[in-house]
Amino acid sequence: MASPPPTSAATPESTPPSVNTEPETSSIQLTLDVVGDRWTLLILRALFRGKFRFSEIQCDLGIAKNLLSDRLGRLVDNGVAEKVQYQERPVRFEYHLTEKGRSLSPVLIALMHWGEEWRTDGHRDNVLVHDACGTPIIHSVHCPSCALEIKPEHIQSTAAVVPGES
Repeated sequence: MASPPPTSAATPESTPPSVNTEPETSSIQLTLDVVGDRWTLLILRALFRGKFRFSEIQCDLGIAKNLLSDRLGRLVDNGVAEKVQYQERPVRFEYHLTEKGRSLSPVLIALMHWGEEWRTDGHRDNVLVHDACGTPIIHSVHCPSCALEIKPEHIQSTAAVVPGES
């Protein structure tokens, strides 16, 4: 019986220079490590919609209890949500978004709008509106200096300047 051909493991010398062999630590990768799976995003949506109790979220999403428990635990461990006791006997908790969690609102709005445009032929299940005036919310990126809306072709990426480093 012939032995299989030898396999070669990638070494720094054999890896092309364009291949990143370092662990991924970009802000996008670090964010996806916390909120980057389907169920977590849907749980966040439920929390934003005011569904705070485990049973409400589970019923709303039809998610298995073990998955929901795992994802809620990760959100709590990462400071995106917090457990708030609402009953003593038996002990029961609600899950509320923290400031860190609430800051994900623009991300979910952007995903919702993208899905409406590119995945549902423009169909909307609901419309997000400003509670004070009823105007539908739009998601856009604006320059903080000149206040102009910025299109993707006008965004550039530059290296971050770290204080104290040259």
